[in-house]
Amino acid sequence: MSQIIKYIRAFYQDAFSLYYFLLILLLIGSCIYLNYWHALEARYVAGDQIDERHFWGYYLLYGIPFATAFFLQLFFFKDCSYFKNPWFWIILLLAPAFFSFRVNFDFHQPFIKSLWHGDEQIFWLKSINWIVRVFVVLTPVLIIWLIKDKSNQPFYGTKALTHIKPYLTMLLIMIPFIALASTQNDFLAMYPKAKFLEQLNLPSKRLYYFIYELCYGFDFVSIEFFFRGFLILSLSRICGPQCIIPVACFYCTIHFGKPLGEAISSFWGGILLGIISFNTQSVWGGLIIHLGIAWLMETGSWLGLLFKKQSLTAII
Repeated sequence: MSQIIKYIRAFYQDAFSLYYFLLILLLIGSCIYLNYWHALEARYVAGDQIDERHFWGYYLLYGIPFATAFFLQLFFFKDCSYFKNPWFWIILLLAPAFFSFRVNFDFHQPFIKSLWHGDEQIFWLKSINWIVRVFVVLTPVLIIWLIKDKSNQPFYGTKALTHIKPYLTMLLIMIPFIALASTQNDFLAMYPKAKFLEQLNLPSKRLYYFIYELCYGFDFVSIEFFFRGFLILSLSRICGPQCIIPVACFYCTIHFGKPLGEAISSFWGGILLGIISFNTQSVWGGLIIHLGIAWLMETGSWLGLLFKKQSLTAII
């Protein structure tokens, strides 16, 4: 943990401006307010049918806070020469498109529907969708790495970790917060992700639960490699640690369909994981934390639902 504290201290000294950060809080706070009090994503971005407007809606939802956080740096940081770098503009414009395409991708679904029917079709559609997303978003990232960074760094974030104890400690710290969240109705309405299996008539449900949770966990591979790998480690060679806060803003917006507390914490978590990735040149620490939290949330929400059910039974 002492090493992580050193990383945070170095970030504060090298790439932190109080007035810039206050404006960022205003920016991301406004986005959160518009989303959770005026249904920004549900009303204006998401829709029943995936089409071109759906893609551009998500592109703007992700891209505006991401780009604004960079443009604000022009007023608070002396060295913003990275705005003259063509790769900065390529990544700034393409990264939201990559993630919007990931959200909207459904071309694999007719093939899955041809293989399974009924409840098994529902299960495999949901499970395989998590895996497909990994390849959808990381394929263009791989192309950019081959063109831009293959000669000077391994694939974004694949550098091995030297210590895992700090990340396990951080997971332990998160357990009380997840336990608290597991008592909240909005959290239990969203999690566990696997609760839809209760409504399906499937043989050997334990096996299906295991498969689904593995597929769900696999999705976090794409999240970590995209945000802490691709965005942090490609942009860090262009603009240094000043990329961390804009990436955290982008990361926060992908949580807008989730409970309010999770969206808020994702911004702070994005900053912390970005700082770690920037300093270690690795995503494995972030992946340990992210996967651990995801599966703890699944476990906590199952326990929360069980406790809620028992409480209602006792009242009746």
